[in-house]
Amino acid sequence: MSIQKEIDDKKRDITTDSYPMSIGELISLYKDEELDIHPEFQRFFRWSALQKTKLIESILLGIPIPSIFVSQREDGVWDVVDGLQRLSTIFEFVGLLKDEDDNVLPPNVLVETKYLPSLEGKKWNDANDIQNSFDQPLRLTFKREKIDVKIVKKESDPNIKFELFQRLNTLGSKLSDQEVRNCLLVMLNKPFHKWLNDLSQNPHFLNTLTLTDKAISEQYNMELALRFFIFKNNDSNDIKYSKELGEYITDKMLIICQDSGFDLEKEKEDFENTFRVLDGTMSERSFKRYNSEKQKFEGKFLLSAYETIGVGLGRNISKYKDEAITLDLKEQIETNIKNIWNSKEYQSKSGSGIRANSRIPVIIPLGESEFRR
Repeated sequence: MSIQKEIDDKKRDITTDSYPMSIGELISLYKDEELDIHPEFQRFFRWSALQKTKLIESILLGIPIPSIFVSQREDGVWDVVDGLQRLSTIFEFVGLLKDEDDNVLPPNVLVETKYLPSLEGKKWNDANDIQNSFDQPLRLTFKREKIDVKIVKKESDPNIKFELFQRLNTLGSKLSDQEVRNCLLVMLNKPFHKWLNDLSQNPHFLNTLTLTDKAISEQYNMELALRFFIFKNNDSNDIKYSKELGEYITDKMLIICQDSGFDLEKEKEDFENTFRVLDGTMSERSFKRYNSEKQKFEGKFLLSAYETIGVGLGRNISKYKDEAITLDLKEQIETNIKNIWNSKEYQSKSGSGIRANSRIPVIIPLGESEFRR
């Protein structure tokens, strides 16, 4: 197939429109619940008071701001695909922004900027502080400023908005890969997002990971939980045909969360039992390097160890799920893990620079074999 035909075929999957809208119109859409900015996303976007004020300053000065991207749902409502922080800042400033529980958040107060130092302490409209509130003419001017809105119409391929969201929020973005995936999950299957998030907070799971606060704040524990289900339930050789691990994880996630045959209760039980056993036997040593010379586990959490040991045990957990944490079990699990670390096969595929599509097909079956009873 020629590149031009590929372009022409794919273009037919995407129907778009674009036009400028006033801030007042966007406010009205939000108030009428015809614009969904997904308040669940707010925890992933972290703008400071100065960043928020600079957006308001740009609008006041007529400095162009990037387009807002939305996707039209079947019910006509617009899902915000890109521009959540910009819209949230505007809605928060005018006192309309709601949180996940539908509570209106306190309006934000502006701070001094380089070009408009007099913005310090300014508010939208506070009857108890008229001195620091925007006056009526300034409020009207602000509401009449326009923002370009690009719309992916409902006639488009339904997966286009997820692809668009990924591209806009991974190219030059400060969001982690999993924060982007979480936003996709919220748009596609909110209950599945909650299910995965709850499991990622499991105490036994977290005890074995020993992650930094920064890693947890970027949802890395949630990514690791997701990897567990993906690698546990898919042929390890699948990844050989994927060019990029992050894309593979996202693609599999989108399949799982739409699969009515994915047994949430059973998967939850397998997950909880796997990390109950690991926490009870190895705890924070579970995924650390084994130094055979010193005969001790040391260092930090290692992803390759997690993939081999966590998933390997998870694939066999039906044989362990009713077992109490005894001294014999502790000795057995520790021996299994030492065997993995001493394996030449594992050593050859777990070092730095080994690509995932070369690593995964070897180390996960190795772990599965080691924990088989």
